[in-house]
Amino acid sequence: MTVERERLTRSDVRRADTARDTDEDLSALFGTSTALFASMAGPAHVLEAANPAFFAAIGGGRRARTGVPLVELMPELAGQGIIGLLDQVYRTGTRYVGRDARLLVGPGDEAREAYFDFTYEARRDAGGNVVGVRMLGVETTQAKHARRLAAEQRALLEQIARQAPLPDVLDGMCRAIEELSPGVIVSVLLADEEGRRLRHGAAPSLPDFYNQAIDGIAIGEGVGSCGTAAHRRRNVSVSDIATDPLWTDFRDLARQAGVAACWSRPILDRDGRLLGTFAMYHRVPRAPQDTDLALTRVFADTAALAIERHRAEQARLAADAREKAARHDLAFLLTASTALAGRLDESQTLQRLATLAAPTLAPLATVDVVEAGRVHRVATAAPTEDARGLLAAHRPARDAKDDAVARVLASGLTEVARRTPTGPGPWHDLGVTGYVCVPLLDRGRPFGALTLLSTAGHCLDGRQVALAEELARRAASAARNARQYAQRAALARDLQTGLLLPDLPEVPGAQLAAFYHPAGEGLEIGGDFYDVFPRGDGSWSFVLGDVCGRGAMAATTTALVRHTARAVAPLLDDPVAVVQAVDKALNDRYAQQNNGFVTLVYGHLTPAPDGLAVHLVRAGHTPPLLLDIHHTVHTVEASGGLLGINIPPRLAARRFTLRQGESLFLYTDGLTECRTDGTEQYGDTRLAKALASAPRRPAAADIVRTVAEDVRGFMNGLDVEDDQAALVITAGARGRSGENRRTSVHAGRQPG
Repeated sequence: MTVERERLTRSDVRRADTARDTDEDLSALFGTSTALFASMAGPAHVLEAANPAFFAAIGGGRRARTGVPLVELMPELAGQGIIGLLDQVYRTGTRYVGRDARLLVGPGDEAREAYFDFTYEARRDAGGNVVGVRMLGVETTQAKHARRLAAEQRALLEQIARQAPLPDVLDGMCRAIEELSPGVIVSVLLADEEGRRLRHGAAPSLPDFYNQAIDGIAIGEGVGSCGTAAHRRRNVSVSDIATDPLWTDFRDLARQAGVAACWSRPILDRDGRLLGTFAMYHRVPRAPQDTDLALTRVFADTAALAIERHRAEQARLAADAREKAARHDLAFLLTASTALAGRLDESQTLQRLATLAAPTLAPLATVDVVEAGRVHRVATAAPTEDARGLLAAHRPARDAKDDAVARVLASGLTEVARRTPTGPGPWHDLGVTGYVCVPLLDRGRPFGALTLLSTAGHCLDGRQVALAEELARRAASAARNARQYAQRAALARDLQTGLLLPDLPEVPGAQLAAFYHPAGEGLEIGGDFYDVFPRGDGSWSFVLGDVCGRGAMAATTTALVRHTARAVAPLLDDPVAVVQAVDKALNDRYAQQNNGFVTLVYGHLTPAPDGLAVHLVRAGHTPPLLLDIHHTVHTVEASGGLLGINIPPRLAARRFTLRQGESLFLYTDGLTECRTDGTEQYGDTRLAKALASAPRRPAAADIVRTVAEDVRGFMNGLDVEDDQAALVITAGARGRSGENRRTSVHAGRQPG
């Protein structure tokens, strides 16, 4: 038995030597490798051999030794399951493979998080008996961090692509870096538009008081790490804030925040323009490591992308806002122009100006104008009756130098101020905080001023000032047009007085009635005319005609015809001679006054025992109609050519008697040629039917009313396109006061 025991002992020694030789070869093989190798013996896992990479991974220094159990060399492994795995492999001889195993390596507070891929396999002697455990592995901490870094970056890039709010992106980036690098505090500051100051961007782990204190710091040399890095456009690393001169002005603040080191990197766009700074703080003095600098490079570029995208989006939103504001302003001005143009009264126009300006442009508005050397407040707009009353009661002084309205009226220039107006006024009661006073100009000279007053919570900006100036320009133009219209209307009334008969005369043995409707707007005169006047021998002249054209120019020709006929009728017994005199007067006009040809019916009325003796001439005009006592309508034929065309007209007079109860109806073609929405004309046939529908034994006024109502019904409220005139002469008793009448009637209205 002793011999057998000795044989076994020698065999065990040889097998152990063989295993040891193999481990030494592996140790030599991995000696210069970055892969980890360690060989442990016995159930206590005594470290027999390891390569430098293994010792570096577990912390080096006093740990770089062999001959001791692994758990004594690395006590922190006891609670992390590693010793149990070694026991399992030693006991069973079964290989164990680990992937991305997380370990805390190092004593106490100095422990670091590390990740490993490793294989535990049994060491066997020549007889196959397990004599220890061999470990082969690779530290994957950097790869693990790189994957986490890539994942965080992808998440940030996805946020940027989704146009997540910039504060959210930057805050998430800071937290991701702080998780990747325990002990680091991250801050991002943003450069302002002028590139002169840095504003708070994100710093979730810095105290609020610190973030508030550095928000808005200047960019310049010696302004901490960030202000200096932004100024130099390069990295600035301060390892000890307590001693570095860059932090002289912020040293106490940093001490209160508990930070002792700061490394800052400028964030630049692709063109080298400053976007902000990226900073990493530490709570203890420390110089940056390569991994720290790599992180700042990676995330500074990511922050640059996020800031550029944010600025581009803000620029787009600003452009959209400007476009929307421009459309709003244009719509406002178009609406204002329409509203102002619809007022043909100057006072209404200026009141409309005030109500358009407030509250759209400002809470309060006033309009003042100069009349007879004094300033008069003609319009106010305010949200309450009390405010309107205060504004209306205030009277600017014309020559007061401390009054904004007076200054603007004197200079013709807009005045803007973000303060209470100077001079007396209800400014305190109204809570006025600023104003803009814009001149109202007529041919470059101020005749008034629009004043907008801002109150608390409202501020007049450049856009509103520009709108106020454009609104004032349009309102001044509208007021000038309204003033000119009023002047023209007054002139038209004067002209009208001279051209139209105020009343039809009383003719013995006759009743007269007429209606008149000019097609032009603004004047009650036109190209159609009529007249009835005495000849001085007991007979009367009547005339109804039409001048080519319409409006005021045509009206001057009607005056020439009427006045010529009135002048020569008492001197000439023959109606033909009177018409020839009118033709000569028309042809003798200056060429520039020639307003076209004239058509007319002219005649003489003489009382007779059985009615009225009529002697008339038709010169190119529509034939008169005769309504007899049986309500039958007849056409009074008489030949004659146009007047005023420099060709002597061939005229033939017609004599007949208008018997008691019969009526002579003279009219212009504007009556029969008026149209509805389609192409249908009123026409001669309908006119004859309307005459025949008049009451039995009608008065002249009854015939006018009947025809006017029928025309109104035919037009159905539409405006006429040509002047209309009609004259009715009814043979009967001597007209009493009020029976002879003229009616000015629009086709769409009940005749007066």
